[in-house]
Amino acid sequence: MIDHLGLRSNDVTATIAFLEKVLAPLGYSKQLFMAEHNVASFGTSPHEAPLWVGPADQPSPVHLALTAKDRAAVDAFYEAAIAAGAKDHGKPGVRAHYHANYYGAFVIDPDGNNLEAVCHTPA
Repeated sequence: MIDHLGLRSNDVTATIAFLEKVLAPLGYSKQLFMAEHNVASFGTSPHEAPLWVGPADQPSPVHLALTAKDRAAVDAFYEAAIAAGAKDHGKPGVRAHYHANYYGAFVIDPDGNNLEAVCHTPA
């Protein structure tokens, strides 16, 4: 169900250093750092990195990404969310800057959280 979760930090550099130390005994490490957004992911590989950390000044308190079985489910999630009153935060589409098959859609829920549906398989 949960694909990845994004946490917000007032000091991303310090939080990354902290997570590198405390997650290592569990077998997790920093997998990606996107300097242009000041975010990092943690997990066991670049495609298995379910914990993200980024700056606290992001537009939402929490980013929660849910796994979708296919791209049609991502599209349906987006349409249902918009119909239910969510705000658009990224129409369904490929996000190649994550990886070639990353297909996701983003909405802001009524509480201000950034919800995403994502599919990692080719079309």
